[in-house]
Amino acid sequence: MKNISENSMDELVKWVISVDRRLVLMETMKGHTVVKASDIAHETSRSTQNISRAFKELADKDLIECLTPEKTTWKKYVLTGKGKAVLKKLDEKYL
Repeated sequence: MKNISENSMDELVKWVISVDRRLVLMETMKGHTVVKASDIAHETSRSTQNISRAFKELADKDLIECLTPEKTTWKKYVLTGKGKAVLKKLDEKYL
């Protein structure tokens, strides 16, 4: 993981908390190593589409990584080093 400046980290944290589905996903990732959208949707009583969108948004910011990109459904995701750092910061300040 590249060094992320404190400013960039704060911006990412603000970006995550600015949309509820992102925050819900990050909070739920704390209790899991590998996750699927359907599992998180069921666990949080949200639609799979809502959670899938959050996965895409977080993947675009390199906070999570897809372990099964060749699949079209039932994709599995994990936090990246950057994602773990953001989650730690979220945990310290907001969760």
